[in-house]
Amino acid sequence: MRALRILLVFLVIFAVLFVAADRIALKLAEDEAAERVRSAQGVAEAGDASVDVQGFPFLTQVFAKELDQVDVTLDGLTAQAGDREVTVTKIDAQLRHVKLENNYSSAVAQDATGTALISYADLSKAADEGVKVGWGGKNAKGEGQVEVTAGVTLLGRSFERSVHSTVSLKDGDTVKLHAEKVPGDGIPGVEDAIRKKIDFDRTISGLPKGLELNRVEATKKGIVLGVKGTGVELGG
Repeated sequence: MRALRILLVFLVIFAVLFVAADRIALKLAEDEAAERVRSAQGVAEAGDASVDVQGFPFLTQVFAKELDQVDVTLDGLTAQAGDREVTVTKIDAQLRHVKLENNYSSAVAQDATGTALISYADLSKAADEGVKVGWGGKNAKGEGQVEVTAGVTLLGRSFERSVHSTVSLKDGDTVKLHAEKVPGDGIPGVEDAIRKKIDFDRTISGLPKGLELNRVEATKKGIVLGVKGTGVELGG
């Protein structure tokens, strides 16, 4: 019985030490991965990145050279909206079946899904000069819409209109804003001139390698872009 008690105590101590070692290794790996992601994506100095490896134990996944799921959050990424820079406020991505390669120096996810958020302030910067974009509430169908405000000068007179616009995804990489109606008050040329500013689209590029857009939605916080991809490099 004494030998059995000693064995049980040894097993308990070993289990505690293994869990402690596993958690320490996990924290070190997550911090290193986050720094690589932050550096590779060139996020703004005010931005940040975090990596959360799912599943337990971590060390057995490492030995198998495949992580079940890695959640990545990236703040302050600079992307392109047409010919203008736009800050992506936040990217949340879930990378699954992440293969550890090249002697653990690189990692590639079999597939990934997530979201990217662009604030209305940044979307306004990507619009034409003098155009302001904000939250427009929900329409009768319960769909989010944006409020777009723009002004023009015609024949020496200034006209400003605020309209509700729908947001859609075009060609898999372009965010498009379109107003169903622009009040012209019966003044020739006003509606067409305002619409040229209010209706616009911007091609989004510069997201992490391997991710592409698959949906877009207007929310109170900004425009949410759905992203997905295969063969996504962690920190690539």
